[in-house]
Amino acid sequence: MRNVQFLALIAIFVVAACNSKTDSSTTTDFGNVEKTTTSPFTDTVNLDTFKVALKGTKSKGNALIFRIISFKGSQIYQTQINTDELIKDNVKLKTESDKMKFLSDKVKYFFEDEHFLWPAVMPDELADQHVPDKEFHNELKQSQLNGFNYHTGTESKLYIAWSEKDKKVKVYYKL
Repeated sequence: MRNVQFLALIAIFVVAACNSKTDSSTTTDFGNVEKTTTSPFTDTVNLDTFKVALKGTKSKGNALIFRIISFKGSQIYQTQINTDELIKDNVKLKTESDKMKFLSDKVKYFFEDEHFLWPAVMPDELADQHVPDKEFHNELKQSQLNGFNYHTGTESKLYIAWSEKDKKVKVYYKL
Protein backbone atom coordinates (compact mmCIF):
# COMPACT_ATOMS: atom_id res chain seq x y z
CA MET A 1 0.00 0.00 0.00
CA ARG A 2 2.80 2.44 0.84
CA ASN A 3 4.51 1.71 -2.48
CA VAL A 4 1.30 2.63 -4.34
CA GLN A 5 0.97 5.90 -2.43
CA PHE A 6 4.64 6.66 -2.97
CA LEU A 7 4.37 5.96 -6.72
CA ALA A 8 1.22 8.10 -6.94
CA LEU A 9 3.02 10.96 -5.23
CA ILE A 10 5.98 10.66 -7.61
CA ALA A 11 3.59 10.58 -10.58
CA ILE A 12 1.96 13.80 -9.40
CA PHE A 13 5.34 15.54 -9.12
CA VAL A 14 6.38 14.31 -12.58
CA VAL A 15 3.15 15.54 -14.17
CA ALA A 16 3.43 18.89 -12.39
CA ALA A 17 7.07 19.29 -13.48
CA CYS A 18 6.23 18.47 -17.08
CA ASN A 19 3.38 20.98 -17.12
CA SER A 20 5.32 23.88 -15.58
CA LYS A 21 6.41 26.56 -18.04
CA THR A 22 10.02 27.69 -18.09
CA ASP A 23 9.90 29.35 -21.51
CA SER A 24 11.05 32.96 -21.15
CA SER A 25 9.03 34.01 -24.21
CA THR A 26 5.75 33.41 -22.39
CA THR A 27 3.42 36.34 -22.99
CA THR A 28 2.31 38.40 -20.04
CA ASP A 29 -1.04 40.18 -20.07
CA PHE A 30 -0.16 43.80 -20.73
CA GLY A 31 -3.75 44.89 -21.37
CA ASN A 32 -4.19 46.85 -18.15
CA VAL A 33 -0.92 48.52 -17.18
CA GLU A 34 -1.51 51.71 -15.23
CA LYS A 35 -0.30 53.60 -12.21
CA THR A 36 -1.74 56.42 -10.10
CA THR A 37 -0.17 58.64 -7.46
CA THR A 38 -0.86 61.95 -5.76
CA SER A 39 1.37 64.96 -5.21
CA PRO A 40 1.06 68.71 -4.68
CA PHE A 41 1.23 70.36 -8.10
CA THR A 42 -1.36 73.11 -8.61
CA ASP A 43 -1.05 74.04 -4.96
CA THR A 44 1.72 73.62 -2.40
CA VAL A 45 -0.53 71.73 0.03
CA ASN A 46 -3.42 69.94 -1.72
CA LEU A 47 -2.72 66.72 -3.62
CA ASP A 48 -3.39 66.41 -7.33
CA THR A 49 -3.76 63.00 -8.98
CA PHE A 50 -1.25 61.77 -11.57
CA LYS A 51 -2.22 58.82 -13.80
CA VAL A 52 -0.34 56.98 -16.51
CA ALA A 53 -1.56 53.98 -18.50
CA LEU A 54 -0.40 51.88 -21.41
CA LYS A 55 -3.14 52.26 -24.01
CA GLY A 56 -2.95 48.95 -25.90
CA THR A 57 -1.46 45.48 -25.92
CA LYS A 58 1.15 45.88 -28.67
CA SER A 59 4.38 47.87 -28.52
CA LYS A 60 4.21 49.28 -32.05
CA GLY A 61 1.81 52.15 -32.62
CA ASN A 62 0.85 52.27 -28.97
CA ALA A 63 0.86 55.13 -26.46
CA LEU A 64 1.28 55.90 -22.80
CA ILE A 65 -1.54 58.18 -21.70
CA PHE A 66 -0.47 60.61 -18.98
CA ARG A 67 -3.06 62.71 -17.14
CA ILE A 68 -3.14 65.06 -14.18
CA ILE A 69 -6.38 65.71 -12.31
CA SER A 70 -6.41 68.67 -9.92
CA PHE A 71 -7.42 68.32 -6.30
CA LYS A 72 -10.63 70.09 -7.35
CA GLY A 73 -11.48 67.15 -9.65
CA SER A 74 -10.90 68.62 -13.12
CA GLN A 75 -8.43 67.24 -15.64
CA ILE A 76 -5.71 69.84 -16.15
CA TYR A 77 -3.27 67.92 -18.34
CA GLN A 78 -3.30 65.03 -20.78
CA THR A 79 -0.73 63.87 -23.27
CA GLN A 80 0.07 60.75 -25.24
CA ILE A 81 3.64 59.51 -25.38
CA ASN A 82 4.28 57.46 -28.50
CA THR A 83 5.69 54.07 -27.49
CA ASP A 84 7.61 53.85 -30.78
CA GLU A 85 9.65 56.85 -29.59
CA LEU A 86 10.33 55.23 -26.22
CA ILE A 87 11.62 51.95 -27.65
CA LYS A 88 13.37 53.12 -30.80
CA ASP A 89 17.14 52.78 -30.81
CA ASN A 90 17.01 50.28 -27.92
CA VAL A 91 18.80 47.28 -29.47
CA LYS A 92 18.30 45.18 -26.33
CA LEU A 93 14.56 44.93 -27.03
CA LYS A 94 14.39 42.11 -29.57
CA THR A 95 11.02 40.42 -28.95
CA GLU A 96 7.53 41.82 -28.56
CA SER A 97 7.49 40.48 -25.00
CA ASP A 98 10.74 42.37 -24.22
CA LYS A 99 9.28 45.57 -25.65
CA MET A 100 6.03 45.26 -23.72
CA LYS A 101 7.89 44.47 -20.49
CA PHE A 102 10.04 47.58 -21.07
CA LEU A 103 6.92 49.72 -21.59
CA SER A 104 5.25 48.19 -18.55
CA ASP A 105 8.35 49.06 -16.51
CA LYS A 106 8.20 52.63 -17.86
CA VAL A 107 4.67 52.89 -16.44
CA LYS A 108 5.79 51.46 -13.08
CA TYR A 109 8.70 53.91 -12.78
CA PHE A 110 6.91 56.95 -14.23
CA PHE A 111 6.21 58.41 -10.79
CA GLU A 112 9.50 57.71 -9.06
CA ASP A 113 10.55 60.50 -6.66
CA GLU A 114 13.21 61.81 -9.06
CA HIS A 115 10.45 63.01 -11.44
CA PHE A 116 8.80 65.28 -8.88
CA LEU A 117 10.67 68.57 -8.44
CA TRP A 118 10.06 70.53 -5.22
CA PRO A 119 9.96 73.37 -6.20
CA ALA A 120 10.02 73.36 -9.99
CA VAL A 121 12.47 76.28 -10.14
CA MET A 122 14.80 77.32 -7.35
CA PRO A 123 14.76 81.04 -6.45
CA ASP A 124 18.37 81.51 -7.56
CA GLU A 125 18.09 79.38 -10.72
CA LEU A 126 18.84 81.17 -14.00
CA ALA A 127 17.06 80.43 -17.26
CA ASP A 128 19.21 78.80 -19.95
CA GLN A 129 18.74 77.74 -23.58
CA HIS A 130 16.40 74.89 -22.52
CA VAL A 131 13.82 77.28 -21.01
CA PRO A 132 11.12 77.95 -23.65
CA ASP A 133 9.29 80.67 -21.68
CA LYS A 134 11.40 82.93 -19.47
CA GLU A 135 8.35 84.73 -18.09
CA PHE A 136 6.87 81.42 -16.91
CA HIS A 137 10.26 80.46 -15.47
CA ASN A 138 10.21 83.66 -13.37
CA GLU A 139 6.59 83.00 -12.34
CA LEU A 140 7.66 79.59 -10.98
CA LYS A 141 10.48 81.21 -9.01
CA GLN A 142 7.89 83.37 -7.29
CA SER A 143 5.12 80.81 -6.80
CA GLN A 144 7.44 77.99 -5.66
CA LEU A 145 5.00 75.47 -7.17
CA ASN A 146 6.28 71.98 -7.85
CA GLY A 147 7.27 70.55 -11.19
CA PHE A 148 7.27 67.16 -12.85
CA ASN A 149 9.43 65.70 -15.61
CA TYR A 150 8.96 62.75 -17.96
CA HIS A 151 10.56 61.21 -21.02
CA THR A 152 8.87 61.75 -24.35
CA GLY A 153 11.37 59.62 -26.27
CA THR A 154 14.74 57.96 -25.97
CA GLU A 155 16.62 61.26 -25.70
CA SER A 156 13.97 63.86 -24.89
CA LYS A 157 12.44 65.00 -21.63
CA LEU A 158 9.83 67.62 -20.68
CA TYR A 159 9.52 69.50 -17.41
CA ILE A 160 6.03 70.77 -16.65
CA ALA A 161 4.43 72.88 -13.92
CA TRP A 162 1.19 74.68 -13.14
CA SER A 163 0.92 78.31 -14.19
CA GLU A 164 -1.23 80.10 -11.65
CA LYS A 165 -1.32 83.12 -13.98
CA ASP A 166 -2.55 81.17 -17.05
CA LYS A 167 -4.47 78.52 -15.07
CA LYS A 168 -2.95 75.64 -17.03
CA VAL A 169 -0.01 73.25 -17.12
CA LYS A 170 2.91 74.54 -19.17
CA VAL A 171 6.35 73.32 -20.19
CA TYR A 172 9.09 75.18 -18.39
CA TYR A 173 12.14 73.17 -19.47
CA LYS A 174 12.94 70.93 -22.48
CA LEU A 175 15.81 68.52 -22.94
